[in-house]
Amino acid sequence: MKKRVCVKDKEFELFLSEEEIKRAIGEIAFRIKRDLSGAHPLFVSILNGAFMFTAELMRHLDAPHDLVFARYSSYRGMETTGKVIEIMPVTTSIKGRTVILLEDIVDTGTTMQYVMEKLRQAGAEDIRLATLLFKPAALRCNLRPDYVGLEIPPVFIVGYGLDYNESGRTFKDIYRLVK
Repeated sequence: MKKRVCVKDKEFELFLSEEEIKRAIGEIAFRIKRDLSGAHPLFVSILNGAFMFTAELMRHLDAPHDLVFARYSSYRGMETTGKVIEIMPVTTSIKGRTVILLEDIVDTGTTMQYVMEKLRQAGAEDIRLATLLFKPAALRCNLRPDYVGLEIPPVFIVGYGLDYNESGRTFKDIYRLVK
C-alpha cells in the first residue's frame, strides 16, 4: 500500500486500507443476509463508483438475488452540482421487489434521494440503501442509509471506485486529499 498518490493535479494520502474496506463490506453482507433471509432482492449498483464495492459484496452473498446496474451523476470535479443527471436508468422491472441500492459514498444524499424516489414511483415494495462510505456531516436531505460500511468526515477521497475527474478509481486503498 502506498502512503501517498497523485491523481491529475492533486496529492492524496492514505485514509483507509484495503483490509479495513473489505472488513466493512463483510459486515454489510452479514447484516443484509440476516435482514433479508428468504427474500430474493434486486441489487442496483450505482456506477461508476460502486463497482468495486459491488464486486466485493457479491462475493459474500450466497442467497438468491439479482443484480443490475444504473448510472447517475451530480458531481463535476470535486463539487456537487446539486442537479442529478440520469445517465443509465434501471431498466429491469422493480414492481413489487425488494431493492437494495449499492452506492460507493453518500455525502449530500442528493443522488440517492432522487434514485429512491424514482424507484418508489416505479413500484418497488421495499427500498434499502447500502453504502460503503457515509459522510453524515455533509448530508443535505432527510436520508439515512440502511447499511453503512464506514462513517467518515467530510473529506475528498479517491480509490476503491471513487474518483477525481474520472481518475483514481482503481486504487485498492482509499486516499484523502492533502490540503
